Amino acid sequence: MSDNILNLGIPAGSLQEATGELFRKAGYNIKFSSRSYYPTIDDDEVECLLIRAQEMARYVEQGILDAGITGYDWVCETGADVHEVDELVFSKVSRRPVRWVLCVPEDSPVQDVKDLEGKRIATEAVGLTQRYLAEHGVTAHVEFSWGATEVKPPRLADAIVEVTETGSSLRANNLRIIGEVLQSTTRLIANQTAWADPWKRQKLENIALMLQSCLAAEGKVGLMMNVRRQLLPSVLTTLTALKDPTVSSLSDPDWVAVSTILDESTVRTIVPQLREIGATGIVEFPINKIIH
Repeated sequence: MSDNILNLGIPAGSLQEATGELFRKAGYNIKFSSRSYYPTIDDDEVECLLIRAQEMARYVEQGILDAGITGYDWVCETGADVHEVDELVFSKVSRRPVRWVLCVPEDSPVQDVKDLEGKRIATEAVGLTQRYLAEHGVTAHVEFSWGATEVKPPRLADAIVEVTETGSSLRANNLRIIGEVLQSTTRLIANQTAWADPWKRQKLENIALMLQSCLAAEGKVGLMMNVRRQLLPSVLTTLTALKDPTVSSLSDPDWVAVSTILDESTVRTIVPQLREIGATGIVEFPINKIIH
């Protein structure tokens, strides 16, 4: 076993499975047990610990963890002094940022944040909410919500600040968005001292590279085909929206091989066009990683 160990925080809860899936795609066999907060990983230089995303930045700042994966929102909420290694755009549902939004009941007379002067706002992100109100010159009572925040208006709060990806839960609870507090994506963060350590920094950069390569490959496939050299200009014209297809000579000087990477959603349109031009032996293959 290596003398060098990287203590890495994995977010428990809603991001846990999405994070585990991403690590597995990147080549790290990480496994979770319902009885343990210490996931196993097939890398002797990494020790993992499950920590709530809300607490991750604080433990990384304090050096209890060398690094961790958490949302930008929780780094802002805690005000932790950490180094951002990389932005990893994924979440529990989609591959887009989550939004912290200010909401009121559909039938509320409140139309703007300024209408909440002196009102009560419930949220899990107290710090984010207080800063947002201050930016708009509004003084209101902000209280921490222990959960089920969507059901608190109008009896327990005049408004809430809640995180959403699709907005479906807000709509189901008859809530209306009147402002956006913050957009957030997942980040790989590091303790400042750990980042200054050459070995830990290199280890983190390697992990970030592999994770990012998997995210870059999502929704992409490879396409290769053979085509007569005289038809190559037509094939390349069809592929003009794609990035520099690779053209290779074959043993038969009259033929070439063409390969490229493209969005999977375009294959159904591109392949019939290529076939009509005269391309043959068209093969689609999966792409697991793209390293830029």
